[in-house]
Amino acid sequence: MSTTLDRIEFRTLVIPDSIDADDAADFRAMTDVRNAVYRHTSGHDDHSMSAAELLPHYRPEPYEIRMSWLVLDDGRPVGRVGIDLPVETESRVAHMLIELLPDVWGRGIGTHALELVERVAREHGRSVLQSWAEHPDRPGPRLEPPTGFGSIPADDPGARFYVRHGFALEQIERNSAFDLRAPFDEVDRLFEQAKAASRDYRLVSWQPPTPAEFAEGYAWMKSRMVTDAPSAAIEFDEEKWDADRVALYDARMIDGGRLFLVTAAQHIETGELCAFNELAIGPDRTAASHQEDTLVLSEHRGHRLGMLVKCAGLRAWRDLVPDSPRVMTYNAEENRPMLDINEAIGFVPIAYDGAWKKVLDA
Repeated sequence: MSTTLDRIEFRTLVIPDSIDADDAADFRAMTDVRNAVYRHTSGHDDHSMSAAELLPHYRPEPYEIRMSWLVLDDGRPVGRVGIDLPVETESRVAHMLIELLPDVWGRGIGTHALELVERVAREHGRSVLQSWAEHPDRPGPRLEPPTGFGSIPADDPGARFYVRHGFALEQIERNSAFDLRAPFDEVDRLFEQAKAASRDYRLVSWQPPTPAEFAEGYAWMKSRMVTDAPSAAIEFDEEKWDADRVALYDARMIDGGRLFLVTAAQHIETGELCAFNELAIGPDRTAASHQEDTLVLSEHRGHRLGMLVKCAGLRAWRDLVPDSPRVMTYNAEENRPMLDINEAIGFVPIAYDGAWKKVLDA
């Protein structure tokens, strides 16, 4: 007698040379599944990406191994599985995702996907699995991380899956949105205040490719994201960034058709770049925009540089993409300094993600 899993295939995802290549059908199907899962979870399309936009992020690179599978139910694409393995350090970490269409939930597919992920992680010497997922709010019992900041509904299907399989909720991330069509009076006021408080700094900005004079400073700031931003008990390996890695980062944006803006603060006396903000949007300039990394180097805090680069970036962004309705961003719920800035500017919370961790048995 056949079982419900006999029809399930985890097919290694082929990364095509282009989205129109003969072997690109599975990648396009994976993208469609990705977008459908996010649409079901969040109730909107602000996280959607086109296959052409996503493809550059799947091409091989020297800093991590990315392995992916398309999940098929009797030939129909119903999910995706992924594992990212940092290789620039002696890492023990694997970052994973398991995403399935809701009509195939409850059949054991996710459990088998996790078995695949755990086997691959062990084969590569990894003992820690980490994953992030949005958990739509609902009434009932709550789960709280050890940080004491934020909570998610314990009855969320994703949360139940993680808990059932031995993951611990380590951190809550807040997803916030800023209305680009609302008046900018408060943004302008906050920008002027921040500019007056940061007279020892100047603003610089660019779109990829990063100008040569900023490449090393930008690389240094990117490397500090994993050491200076709150991460609770989630483990991040120290990243080594240089001009070559910045060039690769830029190329992904350019090849995917993304518009990308970096706004940075430069210390006038030393020329050091010490704060930055990134804004991005895909080829559809009428879609939602996304605020990527934002950081003020710890040794330069106290001069309102976070407010300065965020407000300056938003002011420029409104002119660059006048048809984008909003900007989305994520912050750790315990990162009160950055949340204070966001809330003052006008970002409002719309969703919460859980950061999950599992230590594998030896």
